[in-house]
Amino acid sequence: MASSLGWVGKLWAAASLVSALACCAGFFLPYWLLGRQLDTPVSFGVFRRCSYPAPLAPRGLRMVQQCGRYASFFGIPSLAWRLCCLLTGIGCALLLLVALTALMGCCISHLLSRTLARVAGAIQFIGGLLIGSGCALYPLGWNSEEVRQTCSNLSDQFELGTCQLGWAFYCTAGGAAVTMLLCTWLACFAGKKQKQYPY
Repeated sequence: MASSLGWVGKLWAAASLVSALACCAGFFLPYWLLGRQLDTPVSFGVFRRCSYPAPLAPRGLRMVQQCGRYASFFGIPSLAWRLCCLLTGIGCALLLLVALTALMGCCISHLLSRTLARVAGAIQFIGGLLIGSGCALYPLGWNSEEVRQTCSNLSDQFELGTCQLGWAFYCTAGGAAVTMLLCTWLACFAGKKQKQYPY
């Protein structure tokens, strides 16, 4: 099967797929922020949460130990997290689009020229920048009431209190860094030069 990518291009396609999957997995999983509430482990993502308090009759609270999304986009606890969700989601979509295009370039000849690969690298850079911006905005939401209850009422913007960052945050941020530093550089050399025909 013919390919429009050389060995550098195939390396770019593999790195693009790995970084896109890392960003998407981190984005969808609710393990960005880890804490405890009522002696129960609690975790938050951008638009999901695991373990939440529910009223217990006649008075009191009990912890429901299950994961779920917020009921609506505006149910996300802070404006910073809503922006983070939007930016990271758009960035992940761009990274997946480029990764799938690069994979198709491994199987289809004349799909990606050197110029198109560079354009794809620019799109990757923008996607990585959006995801990185989302990760940078995430700590601005640590002053929301839900997070403060989980972090012993000690959290504030850029202050975790008793909570800690989870592996999904690092997975997303690391995927964005690999995309911006490695994938966009490899994209510059990924496509084969097109032959010049005399006609």
